[in-house]
Amino acid sequence: MADRPRNGGPEDGSREYGWLYGKKQGREPGPEETRVMPVQPRDGGRSRAVPGRPAQPVPPRGQQSPPGQRGQEPRRPAPAPVEPPPAQHGGRRGFRFPRPRPRWILLLVLAWVAYLVLVPVLAWNDVDKVDFEPDGDRPGDQPGTTYLLVGSDSRGDLSREERKRLGTGGAQGQRTDTIMLLHTGSGPNLLMSLPRDSIVEVPGHGTTKINAAYAFGGPKLLVRTIEDETGIRIDDYVEIGMGGLAGVVDAVGGVEICPENAMKDPQAKLDIKAGCQEADGPTALGYARSRKTYARFGDIQRAQAQREVVSAVGRKVVSPWTVLNPFRYWDLNQSVPGFFAFGEGTGPVRAGLWAMAMTRVTGESGLTCGVPISDLQVNWDPERSQQMFDAIIDDDTDSIPRKLCTPTGLPKEVTG
Repeated sequence: MADRPRNGGPEDGSREYGWLYGKKQGREPGPEETRVMPVQPRDGGRSRAVPGRPAQPVPPRGQQSPPGQRGQEPRRPAPAPVEPPPAQHGGRRGFRFPRPRPRWILLLVLAWVAYLVLVPVLAWNDVDKVDFEPDGDRPGDQPGTTYLLVGSDSRGDLSREERKRLGTGGAQGQRTDTIMLLHTGSGPNLLMSLPRDSIVEVPGHGTTKINAAYAFGGPKLLVRTIEDETGIRIDDYVEIGMGGLAGVVDAVGGVEICPENAMKDPQAKLDIKAGCQEADGPTALGYARSRKTYARFGDIQRAQAQREVVSAVGRKVVSPWTVLNPFRYWDLNQSVPGFFAFGEGTGPVRAGLWAMAMTRVTGESGLTCGVPISDLQVNWDPERSQQMFDAIIDDDTDSIPRKLCTPTGLPKEVTG
């Protein structure tokens, strides 16, 4: 056996290693030979092998191919590097709300303004109008505006269930529990109570209680009686039904009342503790109309509680939350036709001015008092009451001293 070359190269002519060195030996490769894996060139496949010709390497980027080399395609310019997108806040991309366009904001504002205007206008169409101006001689025009606010004690518009819930009883007829004058003008607003038991001259019916005028002749006779007794011209008329006060209080989400003492009156469905507290509609109504719980001043303190509740309602009506809350705004406006009646000639703007004026009747912006009286039988004090009436007639509420404007109407030294 001849010695093989040490290097074991192809020169030895050995057929068993021919497949390894790429030599054709005149036979097909065996099955194991075909399992040899091809090796990818390190240049990423840029060299292009042409059959029968050695593969030509591709020159580096930016270098032209040597002349005379064939089979090489011209290099395309490298694409510009793409900068990565800016990093989001927090290192990751989060959800972004679409920015509202100015046109959509404007449309929303216009829609909201239209809602605020149309809702009271639609409700106003269902409000009852009252013919309150009496015939005959009346006081002439006076500066400022004076409203007559009447709380009707009529039960005619209440169902049996409502009378039971509110504790109003079943009395028939047309009566009034609350009589107030609200004056607005150049000075502080003035809210003055005329207690229902005030002794006055009712035209055609002699000397009797002032609320009898409403029972005998309705709003016209009541206005005529007040104008004759005070010399003040009534410009506008506002009437709240028995269930109206409770309904409006509930519509504005309740009001705050501050009784000085605990009050319990089964007939008025009232059972409250002393001190400031939130009251719903029935509780506020009972607080404003209870008579047996005011042992000292009776009807005088009752009128004081009525002013307190009415003022609290006025503050809630014009509060920003009432305007911004569409459900409360709707409920309040829908409660007006069922509970309020306004004088003929009063429009929604004038009614709105009245509601706003009711919010400024306490503190530095207003005065709240009872008509000046001389005794607990509710006889008006001739001198002191005339001083109050003259200030209203002249639209000079700035001149009313604190000792004249007292919660009960009695002199300051008596109430203090």
